[in-house]
Amino acid sequence: MAASKPILYSYFRSSCSWRVRIALALKEIDYETKAVNLIKDGGQQHSKDYASFNPIEQVPTLIIDGHTLIQSLPIIEYIEETRPDSHKLLPKEPVKRATVRAIAEIVNSGIQPIQNLAVLQKVGDEGKIEWGNFWIDRGFGALEKMLSRTAGKYCVGDDITLADLCLVPQIYNANRFKVDMSKFPVISRIAEELSGHEAFIAAHPSKQPDCPDDMK
Repeated sequence: MAASKPILYSYFRSSCSWRVRIALALKEIDYETKAVNLIKDGGQQHSKDYASFNPIEQVPTLIIDGHTLIQSLPIIEYIEETRPDSHKLLPKEPVKRATVRAIAEIVNSGIQPIQNLAVLQKVGDEGKIEWGNFWIDRGFGALEKMLSRTAGKYCVGDDITLADLCLVPQIYNANRFKVDMSKFPVISRIAEELSGHEAFIAAHPSKQPDCPDDMK
């Protein structure tokens, strides 16, 4: 009996969902998308049904191999560890692997959570652009310094890794919050390189089934 197709609970503009979509595309894993609208009805992620399998009430959730997985980086590492023969997202060398994870965590822990939807709702509409701009600009300052030492074609050398999966969605948010990207030439160069890659195109918010028509 054939294994059931993985199911990704996702929101088109969620940077955490976006990371997982890139990983699935790079690994050539066919999957079904179930949209979770983070705005509609007060946020569908807060519904009783969704919270029953994702207690933090966030996206993404991935159902794969009979398992229900939450949080983007553990999901991506599970995909990496269970599908090691396709595109490798973590280098073999321990130091390079640590470097990739460090860059990913600058985004995952040091930038994205401070400007995510739940925080912005507390900040309020009047201050959210200034808030998001400040924290992304600050985090990108640190990231630019690190990438100036580690980057080749991509974030770490010349292979696409977990670090790149975290970087691209955060640049989308930087543009939303009017960050001056001319201050970050290394980040901008890597983003431009990745923008033409098939997996990154497929994972883009505009390509998602729940993307509003006026944003496609």
